[in-house]
Amino acid sequence: VQLQASGGGLVQAGGSLRLSCAASGRTFSRYAMGWFRQAPGKDREFVAAISWSGVGTYYADSVKGRFTISRNNAKNTVYLQMNSLKPEDTAVYYCAATTLRSIASYAELYDYWGQGTLVTVSS
Repeated sequence: VQLQASGGGLVQAGGSLRLSCAASGRTFSRYAMGWFRQAPGKDREFVAAISWSGVGTYYADSVKGRFTISRNNAKNTVYLQMNSLKPEDTAVYYCAATTLRSIASYAELYDYWGQGTLVTVSS
């Protein structure tokens, strides 16, 4: 599966952005999906994940209550709604797909990665 992330940009602290990740192929619903991010000079970190059905979700503590992950299997797309953004949310955001149909928070468990989209939050 090929993944294409979009929706990044520059936003002020307290603002919102919605990231999208479009997947190619007809087997999108077989994959659990995740969002990761990598800030300058830091390791890639887990942000959020969603099960193949969309029923199960899981978030990093740093974004819980502010970010929402969702998916539309009919549109082969997963979303990350980001509210109350903080400067520390600045990073390149990556979407990823895993053949594990359940939620996964470890990057090593993901098989396919998108190219990343830059989110910059100004103070």
